[in-house]
Amino acid sequence: MDSGSFDAYDVPADPQGTGQSPDGTGRRVPGVPAPRALATEAVHAGRDDLARQGVHAPPIDLSTTYPSHDSRGEAARIDAFATDGAEPEGPPVYGRLGNPTVARFETALARLEGTESAVSFATGMAALSAVLLVRSAMSLRHVVAVRPLYGCSDHLLTAGLLGSEVTWVDPAGIADALRPDTGLVMVESPANPTLAELDLRAVAHACGSVPLLADNTFATPVLQRPVEQGARLVLHSATKYLGGHGDVMGGVVACDEEFAGRLRQVRFATGGVLHPLAGYLLLRGLSTLPVRVRAASSNAAELAGRLAADPRVTRVHYPRIGGAMVAFEVGGDPHDVIADVQLITPAVSLGSVDTLIQHPASISHRIVDADDRRGAGVSDRLLRLSVGLEDVEDLWADLDRALGTAPVPGRVLREAAVANR
Repeated sequence: MDSGSFDAYDVPADPQGTGQSPDGTGRRVPGVPAPRALATEAVHAGRDDLARQGVHAPPIDLSTTYPSHDSRGEAARIDAFATDGAEPEGPPVYGRLGNPTVARFETALARLEGTESAVSFATGMAALSAVLLVRSAMSLRHVVAVRPLYGCSDHLLTAGLLGSEVTWVDPAGIADALRPDTGLVMVESPANPTLAELDLRAVAHACGSVPLLADNTFATPVLQRPVEQGARLVLHSATKYLGGHGDVMGGVVACDEEFAGRLRQVRFATGGVLHPLAGYLLLRGLSTLPVRVRAASSNAAELAGRLAADPRVTRVHYPRIGGAMVAFEVGGDPHDVIADVQLITPAVSLGSVDTLIQHPASISHRIVDADDRRGAGVSDRLLRLSVGLEDVEDLWADLDRALGTAPVPGRVLREAAVANR
């Protein structure tokens, strides 16, 4: 958006739709379960067998190992896993190989993203690392990426810590940047922290046969499902909206089963597993994901509109897709705003039920070279606001107080047009 303008769009009531059969015709297909709306899947996916077990809440399996008197059978199942990474049939073997509670979360997230499988990890960065290791093992170490990305993702690629090499491009330059050893194209839309959006379908087309990894942490499957636009891999920092309460860390990649098998093998070898309690909390978080995202998005759109009309704010970033994240640039010192909020929590991370604010240039993107950071639109006056579920009037009162009273001298009059509201 140009400085002095702002666009906001209503969050769709049901962005995934309902009642469509898998063949796309709208007809019921014999033998195929009836499709379910996103809100229904969020509540029931990963829990479909509970009634048959005579329980209502998903059990938490904290076992690290599982007894078996059939050592030949165990050996055969481990050999099978080593071949293709498919989840072993039968009872669990060892916590690093898989866990029933974690598997429930993976099943549910795959259903919400519309993929065959999902593989979870201890953090979002562990998930991204596993993707890079899978491609590096195939001698495909080159990555094409579009800034901005989350600061630590940027650093992991730029520093080549896992042996990867990155070429940073604008979206229009993706096709020209591809090489025979390109193993991945990585984008984030809406991006952290500027909320810049990409045409994922056009990006996927430019990738050709190279897998597109889309970081969907900010949008969540409530607002978009990147696989429907051509992405092969969907990354989440599950710590954020999927958990939703600031009390669990995790990462997950939604993908096809072939890639999932390779990710499981890397996870087994490197040990970046998701703890069963974290898997339980993430599954519980999914059940309220649509409600939380839509309510927080309504608050965010309202705050973005007020910030756009405020003379103390020089620019507002809010995605056309909607969502609960707002970024804005102030005419004064952004550190003063951080110091003066009282209701809003000045802290890293995002996606919690309470509202958080942080200064990306100092924290989340501090690790990115300053010139690269500014070139990607992350200015030194930018603040990132993760809007929660508080009353919007209370949030605005806190922001209004923290922004101070003095308007920016010589500021150009701005429009305060808010479309479709």
